[in-house]
Amino acid sequence: MNSTAIATSTTTLSDQDKSTLRTAAYGALSLMAATGTPHVAATNGSIALTSATGLVGHVLAAKSKDIQLKGKTVAELADQVLPALTSAVHLLERHDPAEADNFRGTVRIAVDAAAQPHHGEPGPATAEMARKIIAALDAAGVAGADNGTVAAGPDRPQLQKALDEIVASGFAGITLRVHDERGEWVGSAGVSRLGETAKPPTDGHVRIGSNTKTFTATLVLQLVAEGKIGLDDPAAHYLTEFELDSRITVRMLLQHTSGVFNFTGEYYEDGTVVPGIPATTAGKEWVDNRFETYQPEELVRLALSKPARFEPGTGWSYSNTNYVLARLLIEKVTGRPVAQEMQRLIFGPLGLSGTVAPTTQTELPEPHAHAYYRYEDAGREKTVDVTSQNPSWISSGGDMISTTQDLRTFISALMSGKLLPAELLAEMCAPHPTGIPNMGYGLGVFVQDTGLGGTVVTHNGGAAGHAALMYSTPDGKKTLTGTLNYADDAAMSLAVPFQQATQRLVDEVFCGGQADPAQPTD
Repeated sequence: MNSTAIATSTTTLSDQDKSTLRTAAYGALSLMAATGTPHVAATNGSIALTSATGLVGHVLAAKSKDIQLKGKTVAELADQVLPALTSAVHLLERHDPAEADNFRGTVRIAVDAAAQPHHGEPGPATAEMARKIIAALDAAGVAGADNGTVAAGPDRPQLQKALDEIVASGFAGITLRVHDERGEWVGSAGVSRLGETAKPPTDGHVRIGSNTKTFTATLVLQLVAEGKIGLDDPAAHYLTEFELDSRITVRMLLQHTSGVFNFTGEYYEDGTVVPGIPATTAGKEWVDNRFETYQPEELVRLALSKPARFEPGTGWSYSNTNYVLARLLIEKVTGRPVAQEMQRLIFGPLGLSGTVAPTTQTELPEPHAHAYYRYEDAGREKTVDVTSQNPSWISSGGDMISTTQDLRTFISALMSGKLLPAELLAEMCAPHPTGIPNMGYGLGVFVQDTGLGGTVVTHNGGAAGHAALMYSTPDGKKTLTGTLNYADDAAMSLAVPFQQATQRLVDEVFCGGQADPAQPTD
């Protein structure tokens, strides 16, 4: 890399760093111009940028020759600019936090100036783009705040004790990341791989299972904010290729009130089980098929061939099918794969470098703890490493990969209003009755009563020997994220220990160890 640099007494930036700052700042103006009045945006915004002081002002003044914007459409520009904004703030935070604040404030002023038309208020597209740009700047600050001192295990002995006892209950390994009024605490216990002694990496990659639903629901609501989806529109209006009940709305999909059959199998109160595809409850059949590719449309058609669990809107039942339909809805209205939309609206703006929407990708990025599956074969018990698998069997019901750090950044940004307008965030967190004690379900999140008058917003998930925890206070200021690796099986033998483990951690972090028992969920 060419390191010819501009320097102050404390800061040196490479040519590539300077290019990132210019691309981010002037790219933000290009996005504003593309959604509003080009001449006004370019003139007013550029004046604001070139009036910046210090290092930021010095860099932005040389604006023309290396701004790397190749996209033509608003979506193509956003794919480049929003991640660049996040990267720009991150690199300045590393060099000089004061200059990061200078950059953030300067771009905010420029965007505000670019948004103003000659008369009246900015149009809805311009206002929404301004919100996304500001969210990218603010979320970068949230992520950058994680670079502080990490407290060692002995400073929170009760947390470390809880991890050790959770491992003793049958899990191979666990990691935990807590942000609260006492700062950040990160710890781990157990092993990364059976038969070895190394602990799980505290920010390793893990299959996050049903935490995927929170990402998917957020993405749908962002498209609602863009005006591309109506929350109370019939889902059949968009997904015309399926014979969906016309009473099923987009809201019902996100809320699990559609009644649509769960393609991984339905379990009824009387003990009846109606199987779906060979999921992890199928034993050897799942092991033998774990590298097979399932198309999302195939999973939906299987579900729709089965009787609905109830009439739309008349009950609540957790169904992975709802979120595969949500994925197909995203792809239908945007014309792009769900992974690209995740990158455009969530991963890029938040700088989630460890998070992947893999669809059919079989491998996990390093580092990672190993996942296992235990089953019977010809009367003999076997345990196999299933870290590598094709996650299309669960699709957007639970296929994503992430880290405790990225989950923390995501849930904190989401709850603090960085990703959704206030009215849609309120819709997301409005709990619908589930029948689970102390637990309602919003749109892609559980809303849990802690038992002491407090509330946490959460979603946990398990995916064949991996699991992830994600909890936050409604303001995003206190969070708990974690991962587990273990030997899964058809009987879900660790389901009860998993519930007990998560409730113990919630009690310790959010209730000071004093909450009454409640039943967490997948």
